[in-house]
Amino acid sequence: MSGMKKCVFFDRDGIVNQSPGPGYVERWEDFHLLPDFVESLRIVTALGYAAIIISNQQGVALGCMTAETVDDMHRRLRDILKKQHGLSLLDIFYCPHKSGTCDCRKPKPGMILEAARRHGINLAESWMVGDSPGDAESGKAAGCRTILVGEKASPGLADVTFRDMGEFRSEIKNLLSKGGISL
Repeated sequence: MSGMKKCVFFDRDGIVNQSPGPGYVERWEDFHLLPDFVESLRIVTALGYAAIIISNQQGVALGCMTAETVDDMHRRLRDILKKQHGLSLLDIFYCPHKSGTCDCRKPKPGMILEAARRHGINLAESWMVGDSPGDAESGKAAGCRTILVGEKASPGLADVTFRDMGEFRSEIKNLLSKGGISL
């Protein structure tokens, strides 16, 4: 396993950008990047972790938006991170399928496993960060340590929980610097 990357996988809506609540971020104009994510990404990458977004985007299958629209949002996100903040993501994976029709949609681990295969990631040294129980379930099924952020972050669902992205940002350096927690 030496030579393999360690990674922090981030859920998108609610972690990277403001959650739309019920529904989907269907247009770039509704995609609001969270400053606490930007600073968290800066910390994560400074500590030598790759960063990948793992996101369910069922709105594509439901006809709320096209795959081209999602791809464009992700291109713009990467451009903003690079040009305005000097940061980059290793990759972005999303599942465009309806629930129950594939092996990639979280809580299944398909996207994380594909990212690990494609990029040589050591999942045992990696983390999945999300805001729903399905994010933690996906990370655990892939062999990652897990972090839940926000109101659905009940203790016991993930290895570590935080109230909000501000608390996550302030604590992530200590957590990752210490090699995390023993599981």
